[in-house]
Amino acid sequence: MENLFSYGLSVFMSFFAIMNPIAITPIFLGLVDGEDEQTKRKIARTASITAFLIVVCFIVAGKYIFEVFDITIPAFKITGGILIFYVGFEMLMSQKSKIHNTNHHSEDSSIAISPLAIPILAGPGTIVTAMNNVTDASFIQIAIVIATFAFMIFLTYIAFAWSDIIVKKVGQNLISVIGKLMGLILAIIGTGMISEGIKLTFP
Repeated sequence: MENLFSYGLSVFMSFFAIMNPIAITPIFLGLVDGEDEQTKRKIARTASITAFLIVVCFIVAGKYIFEVFDITIPAFKITGGILIFYVGFEMLMSQKSKIHNTNHHSEDSSIAISPLAIPILAGPGTIVTAMNNVTDASFIQIAIVIATFAFMIFLTYIAFAWSDIIVKKVGQNLISVIGKLMGLILAIIGTGMISEGIKLTFP
């Protein structure tokens, strides 16, 4: 039992380090800027559920998914990195992201699925972390990884859902500054992912 607790704690720490709900909240605020509270919660809920389902699929059948579609980790990192850099650059330039659609309902779905669900929440780092945690794992350990990730997704949803309160407490001007900083950080993260993908492709 103690070993399972230690395993669960290590899994939680690895997920928290790669996801960090507190750090990505300003990114969420930047992407849903101008939306009403109900729409923000809807986007947060859709993104959280989608990210959970994606990562669980990779936990259960990740190796088979990569083999069937002939996907490599380097290619996944490079593609995800390009998308993250693109979103971060637009946030840094204070531009309305071109991932938005003129149709309001389509816009909500687009933001929730990409870039929020993937690659921000269920990005290459999260997926690789999840798959590493279940390598040669028992059924109980796989269940622990899924349950731990579900808890992380719940924390992320709470952080997103309370984003309006954060704005009121901190102030719109400071949030705008934080949004630009997060855009810069997001662009840097994207560049890092691209670099890692290139290094893995050409060791």
